[in-house]
Amino acid sequence: MASIHDFSAVDINGKTRSLDEWRGQVLLIVNVASRCGFTPQYEGLQALYAKYAGRGFAVLGFPCNQFGQQEPGDAEEIKRFCSLTYAVEFPMFSRIEVNGGDAHPLFRWLKSEKPGLLGIEAIKWNFTKFLVDREGQVRQRYAPVDAPEKLEKDILALL
Repeated sequence: MASIHDFSAVDINGKTRSLDEWRGQVLLIVNVASRCGFTPQYEGLQALYAKYAGRGFAVLGFPCNQFGQQEPGDAEEIKRFCSLTYAVEFPMFSRIEVNGGDAHPLFRWLKSEKPGLLGIEAIKWNFTKFLVDREGQVRQRYAPVDAPEKLEKDILALL
């Protein structure tokens, strides 16, 4: 597959959505979890989304329960948590796997396009972030420890 726009995923409401819906936008794709030490990053992700959505930027959140069982809830629990705790407005998707044989095809592609340190593709933990340009190409991969506000300069460069 040539770009992010070739993929689809089921959103948090159970609807299959083509990522082509975000063609021409800069995207920050993140595997998220509600019970993780990095969960407060939802606040920074929402702030970036609110600040730059009008300029063609979106955050896409993909809940994942593969790391320490930190996203055990169903779609309704995840939606409620994100809404009530962090007022998340950016698009959220159904829970997926990001590593292993059942990894979502989108994350297989993201990892192959931008491996982590030492060329290792596997995602190490929740809140790994991928920055995608307007043409649908992965430009950068960020570690879970990279706070959303630290990505602002890179996002602005693509906007």
